[in-house]
Amino acid sequence: MTSRWATAASLQPEAEPEAVLLNFAGQSFEALPSGALYWAAEQALLVADLHLEKLSSFARRGSLLPPYDTAMTLKRLEADLVATGAAEVIALGDSFHRDVGATTLLDADRLRLDMLMGWARWTWISGNHDRAPHALGSTGITVLERSGLTLTHEPRRGTRGLVGGHLHPAAQVSINGRSVRRPCFVHDNQTLVLPAYGASTGSLNILSPAFLDLFDWSALEVAMIGRGKVYPVSPRRLVAGYDGY
Repeated sequence: MTSRWATAASLQPEAEPEAVLLNFAGQSFEALPSGALYWAAEQALLVADLHLEKLSSFARRGSLLPPYDTAMTLKRLEADLVATGAAEVIALGDSFHRDVGATTLLDADRLRLDMLMGWARWTWISGNHDRAPHALGSTGITVLERSGLTLTHEPRRGTRGLVGGHLHPAAQVSINGRSVRRPCFVHDNQTLVLPAYGASTGSLNILSPAFLDLFDWSALEVAMIGRGKVYPVSPRRLVAGYDGY
């Protein structure tokens, strides 16, 4: 991982953000402020937990939340594809909030997703929210092996080079008396967990019990998403805090 540690002032946007590289299990990834990873060696964009159609599923149960999260997530994904020129998108599970999510897309969202799928090759990995194959090309695979890495949805300890999502990691840090919480990338060179990419997703503090047995904490590296930039954060600055989805 390159760049300096985060400070209170540095969690603000800069005119030309420097790339933050995660060196993981012999591979190099660029951590993007959107929550995606760009894998230049494979020309692949990795995203986890899009949770498309999450708010539309709530609306069907009587929620008054406007179901615009899918459009916001796809707009973010379009920007990342344009910026990186990725030839492949690897979606690490929970791409849809429900198995039937692919059938409830608004016409405009389906057209945009079709366009994005025409720009790049897509690999859909199943998650706990979308286990079944769907009409957009999912085959229900749960694991993808690529260049010595294991790409899957739910992370687990004991598999070297495992890249996953599922846990929606966030870092909370104390800097100069201020507490700041942001989604983050986290790894120990054995297991790497991406933040949730979807616009309507929550997050879980990486000091929560779900993470405690997952990593070698002596080797932990954390990259926190700021405003328009990603910042490496010293694990010594991490503090516990509220978790919410």
